[in-house]
Order: sequence, then structure tokens, then C-alpha cells
Amino acid sequence: MSQYFIESGRFKLNLDKPCIMGILNITPDSFSDGGKYFSVDTAVSHGIKLIKNGADIIDIGGESSRPFAESVLPEQEMERVIPVIEKLSSQSDIIISIDTTKAEVAKEAINAGASIINDISALEKDPSMAKIAAEMNVPVILMHMKGTPQTMQIDPDYDNLMHEITNYLKQRALYAIKTGIKKDNIILDPGIGFGKTVKHNLLLIKHLKKIISIGFPVLIGPSKKSFIQKTLSAGTSREIKFDSQENKNGTLAAVAVCVMNGAHIIRVHDVKCIKPLIQIITAIQNS
Repeated sequence: MSQYFIESGRFKLNLDKPCIMGILNITPDSFSDGGKYFSVDTAVSHGIKLIKNGADIIDIGGESSRPFAESVLPEQEMERVIPVIEKLSSQSDIIISIDTTKAEVAKEAINAGASIINDISALEKDPSMAKIAAEMNVPVILMHMKGTPQTMQIDPDYDNLMHEITNYLKQRALYAIKTGIKKDNIILDPGIGFGKTVKHNLLLIKHLKKIISIGFPVLIGPSKKSFIQKTLSAGTSREIKFDSQENKNGTLAAVAVCVMNGAHIIRVHDVKCIKPLIQIITAIQNS
């Protein structure tokens, strides 16, 4: 694996082995855990649990990006995430990323203790986001999404999937650098489930090395995405339930292939199950 690292303020995280980003959604409508951690205390408690289970980064979001989700106002988003970031950063020594497309939310989150901006619009939705990331000198995650959460799953189509996504991420990385963001502060995410069919998601994971070849660390988030459930249900007479053990095992399999194909950061809900999986794969690869 290439020698990359994440550095922000007092934090420095080497990516010589895959790191785990634990998901903490403070929303009423996220596809997996919407409403579960909607209060400050339950959110912080779950964040501490993710850390104890082995998370290297906690990704905190206050707006759902599931298909057809409604957007929320910046004030509402900040009301959800800022108290949690403040409390979690005061109770632990963990790298926190803010999952937002709004520059004012990102700025307040960083001031509250976050160290990474995770922008699913790759700096496109808010023209001020690149300026904030550059001025505050924090890593930024640039993700590919075809359309918006409101439109992305309406018959997504590509002439050449890997070429289009690779080229898009290259262009967004170049844009970030031109706006003053340091090259070492750029992380790419191919956007599993964001404007992709089941086949598209499978191909993205299969050919992940093409994304890695762009020359930046790569984050990927296959955790509990619907392509797993749909793949497992295909050709059967029953629908695999979302919270079934089969679906959880499907996430493990997807993560395993992502790690073996070189992913640097894995964004997941169930850190406890993923931690030993990564440890074993890394041990085998380094033997």
C-alpha cells in the first residue's frame, strides 16, 4: 500500500494499513440508523462505542444523503452536529470528520473539534467549501455522485463507468489544488451507492485500483448499501432482510474485497466486525 497519511492539527494518521471510519448519523431519516442517535447523549455514547471497537475516524453527519432524502437548512444541521462534535472531541482523542456539503456547517464543525471535511458533492454544491478547506488547512474527502440525493437513483447510466468516475475525481482533485487545498489533504471516494446500479457498484469495487491509480488515498463506503441486499436476494424466492445476518455478512465480503484491492479508509457502521477482518487481511498481505 502507498505511503499516505492524514494530518490535521494535532492529529496524524498513517494510511500504511487500512483505517476504519465509523459512521455516526445524527438524522431522523438516514437509511441505516436514522433516528437511533438523534439526541446528543445517545450520539456521543455511540461515538465512544465506535472508538472502543476500533474506529480511527468518526464521521458525523446531520443531513441524510439516502436516495430521495430532503435537504435541511444549515442552522438545523449545525444544531444536530455541533454539540456532538464538541462533546465527543472533549471526551476522546479521536479524529472527527464532518459529513456536509455546506461551508458554514464545515467551518463551525472544525471550530468545534472536527478535523476532516467529507463533502459528497466534491466541493460542487457550495462554492465557499473549497475556500474554507484551504484556509483551515484540513483534509477534504471528494466523492463522486451522479446527480443529487433527490435524483441520483433515477435510472443512473454511464457510457464508460470507470473512465467517467476516474476522470471526474481527477478533475475535482485538480480543482481542489487550484483553489489552495494541499495535495496531501485530498482523499477520493468513488461513491458506492450514489447514482449507481447494483452492477455499477460491483464493478467499482472490482476495479477499485483504477481509482487508487489517480494518486490519492481512497475512501470507500460499501457498508449496508442496498446493492448487497439486492445481490443476495437475486435468484431467490425471498427478500433478504436489511438487518439480517446474511446482509451483514455481505457487507463483510464487500469490505474484504475493498481492502484487498487497496482501499485506504473503509467507512462502516459496524466497526466491531470490520476491525478483525482488516487485521487478518493485513496480516496475510504482509506475511
